Amino acid sequence: MLVHLIRHGQTNWNEEHRAQGHSESALTSLGKQQAAALGADLSQRNINKVYCSGSVRTRETADQLFIDSTPEIHYLDSLKEIHLGSWEGRLYSDIKIDSPEDFHHFWHQPHLFSVAGAESFYELQKRALQALFEICKKTQDTEIAIISHGALIKSLLCHYEDRPLSGLWDPPKMHNCAHSILELDSNARGYIIQYAGMTMDVT
Repeated sequence: MLVHLIRHGQTNWNEEHRAQGHSESALTSLGKQQAAALGADLSQRNINKVYCSGSVRTRETADQLFIDSTPEIHYLDSLKEIHLGSWEGRLYSDIKIDSPEDFHHFWHQPHLFSVAGAESFYELQKRALQALFEICKKTQDTEIAIISHGALIKSLLCHYEDRPLSGLWDPPKMHNCAHSILELDSNARGYIIQYAGMTMDVT
C-alpha cells in the first residue's frame, strides 16, 4: 500500500513564526495555493481514502487538495501536531529569550526536549506510529493519503529511515505541503520511496 504523507499548507502562524501544536491557525492565501498545486498532482493518483488531522489547518488543506474529487475523509486527533503546552500561540523569538535551553533542545537536540505540559518527541512518535498502524490495519485500499503536520511526519520518517530522533530536523526540510510517500504492508512495515518531494533510492 502507498501512503502519501502530506504536511498542511502555510498558515498565518507559520508566517508569524508562532508555535502551533494543537492550537488552531488558518491557511493563508499562499497555503491554499500550495495545497491546490499539490492537489493537481494528486489527481493523477488513485486516492479514494484520506486520513486527516482534526486541526483546522489540515482540514482546510484537505479541502484544497481534493477540491475536484470526493474521497472518503476520516478526521483523527491522533494525527495532530506535537502538543506544545504553554508554548502554543507564542512567538518563537519570545520563547527563545524566555526559555533558551528548551528552545535549543526543540530545534537542535529534539531527543532532549522536555517542557512541562508538552509532549516529548518520543511521545509524539509513539502516537504517530500507533495511528499509522491502526490505519494500515483497517484499510483495504492500495493508495491512501494522510494529511498531518511537520513534526509528526518527520517523526514517522525517522522511524522508517531507522534514524534516531536526535536527527529529526535533518534535511530535507519539511516545507508546507511537503509530500512524502511510504510503501507499507498491513502491519505498517515498509520503507520510504519519496521524502518531502525527493525520490529515494531503495535499490
